[in-house]
This record gives sequence, C-alpha cells and structure tokens, in this order.
Amino acid sequence: MADKEGELMQKIVSLCKRRGFVFQSSEIYGGLRSLYDYGPLGVEMKRNIRNLWWRDMVHCRRDVVGIDASIIMSPKVWEASGHVAGFHDPLVDCKNCKNRFRLDHAPKDEAGKPVCPDCGSHDLSAPRQFNLMFKTNLGPVEDSGHAVYLRPETAQAMFVDFVNVQQTYRLKLPFGIAQQGRSFRNEIVVEHFTYRSCEFEQMEMEFFVKPGEDEKWYEYWKNFRLNWYSKYGVKAENLHLRPHEKDELSHYAKACSDVEYKFPWGFAELEGIANRTDYDLNKHAEASGKDLRYFDPDTQEKFYPYVIEPAAGVDRTFLAMLVDAYAEEEVKGENRVVLKLNPEIAPIKVAVLPLVRKENMPEKAQEIVETFWAEGVNAFYDEKQSIGRRYRRQDEAGTPFCLTIDGDTMKDNTVTIRFRDSMEQERIPAGEAVDIVKKALRATKAV
Repeated sequence: MADKEGELMQKIVSLCKRRGFVFQSSEIYGGLRSLYDYGPLGVEMKRNIRNLWWRDMVHCRRDVVGIDASIIMSPKVWEASGHVAGFHDPLVDCKNCKNRFRLDHAPKDEAGKPVCPDCGSHDLSAPRQFNLMFKTNLGPVEDSGHAVYLRPETAQAMFVDFVNVQQTYRLKLPFGIAQQGRSFRNEIVVEHFTYRSCEFEQMEMEFFVKPGEDEKWYEYWKNFRLNWYSKYGVKAENLHLRPHEKDELSHYAKACSDVEYKFPWGFAELEGIANRTDYDLNKHAEASGKDLRYFDPDTQEKFYPYVIEPAAGVDRTFLAMLVDAYAEEEVKGENRVVLKLNPEIAPIKVAVLPLVRKENMPEKAQEIVETFWAEGVNAFYDEKQSIGRRYRRQDEAGTPFCLTIDGDTMKDNTVTIRFRDSMEQERIPAGEAVDIVKKALRATKAV
C-alpha cells in the first residue's frame, strides 16, 4: 500500500480500538494473529449488517427461506464436496527471509518467475499443498475414525438439507435457501486487519432453478447483490463487478463474478456470485446414495436443479462500510473525525445528552432513552464531559442523531436534534422525537 493508503488503514484500526468496534483477540496475552473480537459498537454494527441482509434476502421475498445448520458436519460431506481432496493452497517458504506465503499470490519478476513479496528473493522452496480446513475430533477418542472438520463454508449444508427443506416447506422452483454463520479456514496469509482471517462470518444463499434458466437468474443476482451495497451507503464509484476468467473459475462453476470494493490497498472481493450448475446435488447424491432430485409437479419430471450462489462476508462488508464512511473535516479550526454510516448500519441510532447534570435534565434524558428502547431503537445515554466532546464521540461512533436536553426542555418539552453529517440543529417536540428518528431510519429505499 502507498503511504497515504496505509495511513488511512492505521487510522481506521486506531478508531476501531478507541471506540470499541474491534479488539485483537486475547490481547492481554499478546493476541492471536488474524483473530478479532468485536466490541460494543462493532457487535451492534455486525448485527445490523446481518439483519439487513436477512431482511432483504429472506423476509422480503416469497422465494427464499432460511436454515441454521451445525458448524460440524459429517466428514463425508467434505469428501463428497471435494474439500478434503482439493481445498488446498500452494505453500512456499522464502529461504532468504523465512517468509511463508501462497505461491499463486506471489509477485513475479520481468521473466515471470515468482519472487518473495517481502525481500524479492528468488530462492524459494518447492511448493507443497496446504489444506485449509481445521481438523478436530468428535468425542473423547482421538483417532481417524472420529476426525471431523470445522466447516470452511456454510454452503454445503444447504445442499445436504435440500430435500428436507423443499419437501417440508412445499417449495417450487425457483427458490432459495439462505444461511448465515461462522466458517473457518486455516489461511496461509492473513492480511488487511479483519479482511482475511481464520474465523469469519458468511451470508450465503443457494438459489435453485430449472436448468436453462440459470443464466437469467445469474444476471439477476449479480445486479441485485451489487446494488445492495449501494443501498446501504457504499459509494457506487467504489464498487464494481469483476467476472472471473476461465482459468480462475472453480471446478464446479459455469460462471462467477465478484462484487469488489475499492479498499485502501485496491479493489478486493466483498462477495462472489457463482453459477454452480448441478454439481453439488449430484456429488452428494452419488456419495450418500440418496435421491436429491427435484420433482416437478407440472411436467412430472425429476431432475437436479442448477444453483446460483451469492456468498458474502460479514467481516469484509463491515470493513468496507467503515472505510467508505470514514471522513475527516475541519470544523472551527479543529479536526472532526466522523463515520458517515447509513443510519440503518450505524451501531447507535440516537444519543440522548443532558446539557448539564442538574435541574432534572438527566432524569428527562433517561426517560426519553427508555421511550426509544420501548420502540426497538438502540439509544445511548451520555452525560460525561462537555456537550462538544460528547458530540465528537458520537460522530466517531457513526451515530446519526443526537438529542440534547436543556433548560428549555424543562419549560416547553422541546429538544434539540443534531444531524451528524451536516451538524445542523433544530428544535423539535420531545414527544415526536421517536417518530422523527424512526421515519429517518426507514428512509432507505428497497433494492
């Protein structure tokens, strides 16, 4: 990364620690590389991302349902899917500086030969294949008969449960099965803060269609998913769709495109949308001996549906939204750091601030906070330090609205509402504050 781009990432990492978005896991013991804990603001923001994805992908559609499958599945699942035999990265060591990295990610010299990304040396070890799955044991006995894996993706459970879901819910094609949850990959290289880590959260959906209709639905889901990020505040100019070249397609894919975001280090994947054909259902049917075909009641035919898969990362979406929202502004000769997050993404929706800690202002502020809580709006009460410092803290937290309780509130029951992005303020009736904020939160239009 260029110095300016690296400086931006350092500022975001610092903000995440300072304001309670993200901490290093096991920090008091020196931390674990590539593993992170989400603090009070981070967990709320992640929850908002997951909830909005679920709302738009499941609750607002007639053709998608959800499941929540076990993280540990039969090892036969991963044998049938090809993960045991083929889920590998080529690992090499630099004999000069001892750096370890993926060969397929290594830079190349003018002659096209790989070099160490750290020291530029050509003196590399022979590549060896490294399986990315975490292996563990089920039960008290550690032997090969009890070996299982932490799932490297959430997708396979939706194929394994295809018949159960389709029959119990009486679903007709086209329809989707969605799932969110943690996955685990023993990555060789972890980088860019939370962007690539060994434990991460996914938001995936398998959309089953009739063969021959797959290309139409592939185009539909590519556009739907690209627009989803813009809907929640990511700048359109920082997003694009990148189709995979034939030589980079996974063995199961007929086509695949990545939604990429322009991070400080360049464009990188947020989400992949793949046409997986009927590969997965075929493989699981063959390995299990079960009939996983779909019965079409209109044609009286049985066949394996094709599958379109939008697969997004919660942590990558979280980081992209932080980067896109981060801004520094000069206000009255002072530097203001502000996260201009979409209000639905923001961890705290409204902060309620008594101007001073007397004259029943704190009691009135707490009363207003409780009215927000009763309406399901995440409100925050803060009475510490000057009102200006409290505004700045909420700007850094991305809070879109602040309500100030002052002397006039106690006389006429009005409050001052401050808008984060413009810093404009206006007087509103205290009794209408909840409705005004809720209306603003609903302002995001549907995709």
